[in-house]
Amino acid sequence: MRLHRNLVYAVIDGLQLIFNENKYADKVVEQLLKRDKRWGARDRGFIAETTYDIVRWKRLYAEIAEVKEPFTRENLWRIFAVWAVLKGIKLPDWKQLEGTPNRRIKGRFDELSKIRKYKESIPDWLDELGEKELGEATWSKELHALNQQADVILRVNTLKTNKHALQDILAEEEIETLPLKGYPDALQLKERGNIFKTEAFKNGLFEVQDASSQLVADFLDVQPGMRVADACAGAGGKSLHLAAKMENKGQIIALDIYGNKLKELKRRARRNDVHNIETREIDSTKVIKKLHNAMDRVLIDAPCSGLGVLRRNPDAKWKLQPEFIDNIKQTQQQILADYSKMVKAGGKMVYATCSILPSENQEQVQTFLNSENGKDFKLIKDKKVLASVSGFDGFYMALLEKA
Repeated sequence: MRLHRNLVYAVIDGLQLIFNENKYADKVVEQLLKRDKRWGARDRGFIAETTYDIVRWKRLYAEIAEVKEPFTRENLWRIFAVWAVLKGIKLPDWKQLEGTPNRRIKGRFDELSKIRKYKESIPDWLDELGEKELGEATWSKELHALNQQADVILRVNTLKTNKHALQDILAEEEIETLPLKGYPDALQLKERGNIFKTEAFKNGLFEVQDASSQLVADFLDVQPGMRVADACAGAGGKSLHLAAKMENKGQIIALDIYGNKLKELKRRARRNDVHNIETREIDSTKVIKKLHNAMDRVLIDAPCSGLGVLRRNPDAKWKLQPEFIDNIKQTQQQILADYSKMVKAGGKMVYATCSILPSENQEQVQTFLNSENGKDFKLIKDKKVLASVSGFDGFYMALLEKA
């Protein structure tokens, strides 16, 4: 591979924003890719993948480069040089890369690869927490899996097409996909590409949604004609999946405290030809009180640490703090207490997170069941999805029924 100066400069600029200014990697990459209209797919791929790769392995590369945060521009070039040497890329004779110690870099890599927190590039506190909650063997496997690049998974919009038809349509646009066994609505891209520019996407034939996330709608056991609440709907990926499962019949009330996310859901619903979703911003306790004992199904896709989705959000492990996890567990319990009141007698509720920590998952469900608000509920089943086992995002879901 030959390095091109303007592409490498873009990567360095992106790392400066992500590491030193605490910007979100996905937003930074999105902006970088708009910098030069002449860049082709390969150029854009280099910028995106290199930036994410260095973010993912920040601790390991910084340790090898012997630099500490906040990183100067010179430090960022040293980190980039480590990345390039370890990838086997011949360094050009640019002044920023002069004196790169290739042999020492490889030696340090071999040395540090024997220590998990460097090998898997994770903060000390998070490494200790993961081992404490999952055990050393499971945590080591999970960390390794979460450091792999995520596959792109599509969810077929069954209101407008089916899996085989969508495969044929995408093949005409030179995009090859594979069906996934055990995931009825999922297709996996053979190669990464900008699928948002396809006519199939513009026509609402699919959404991008990880395979693990696609399990949740099935788990909730919805039927056409039901009243369903998606209590933490966000931009509505799961609401749209539920609408398809319900064949556009019945009512889905998509709730969230962020009105801008619900606006995005409305836009996506129009593209998907979904007609049974009503959005409501939670701007007071009255919004939930009006729905007490009224819903056949309630989905609580709770805010969480997001440790199960580090493959696609590698910068999250650097942004997370111990106090955030303590606080989010209190929020999860409060949400369970408040939103469970929407479930009517005989109705069902799913509590789900994209975390792999038992303290955010099984333990939260047990705490709820032992509380005053949870006394009428029983656990029907739960499912733990580990990235190291499934090959997809880490996830948890529990199905509860109200007497």
